[in-house]
Amino acid sequence: MPRLNYHTARFLTSSPTLEQCPPDAGAEVAFAGRSNAGKSSAINALTQQKALARTSRTPGRTQLINFFTVAGDADRRLVDLPGYGYAKVPEKVKLEWQRHLSDYLRARRSLRGVVLMMDVRHPLTEFDQMMLGWADEQDMPVRILLTKADKLKPGAARGALQQVRHRLQEWEDLVSVQLFSALKRQGVDEAAAQLDAWLLDDPAG
Repeated sequence: MPRLNYHTARFLTSSPTLEQCPPDAGAEVAFAGRSNAGKSSAINALTQQKALARTSRTPGRTQLINFFTVAGDADRRLVDLPGYGYAKVPEKVKLEWQRHLSDYLRARRSLRGVVLMMDVRHPLTEFDQMMLGWADEQDMPVRILLTKADKLKPGAARGALQQVRHRLQEWEDLVSVQLFSALKRQGVDEAAAQLDAWLLDDPAG
């Protein structure tokens, strides 16, 4: 079971740019993913809260970097990065998000790891590969959650998992992959254990 109580997560602040983020101290884990990959639902499932990260019928609405404290400790944070890639967002806005994401991933010293959400039915999009490239540049560990696993039969979901692992063999020292379903709570404890390893600075993680 997770050692940190993620259900205690509380909103701290929202920042439009790296310069306006909270002090760069302690440890934080960032959640990233395309706007329709189920990122908000995954955060809510991990924290056992219905609306910590706002889910929206209009993907791409979250345009700020949102910070949450864990267990009342401002030095342990979850970070919800802007959803990316929704077609109806203007290109200029997409480029702005991309710049802020890149700045954050490259400059944030307290960042311990990235949880990257991919729809299990449409993994490794152009954005996903861009995020992995940034992580590789910074030697930043990534846990991929193949979300919406309940949308596939178990055999097909396992097949998708193996396919993604195979395609990411060159990054296997940095990247780990698991199946995840917010609806069925599949993979929640496994993902939370990875958060523990990063946020508690556990060398075993």
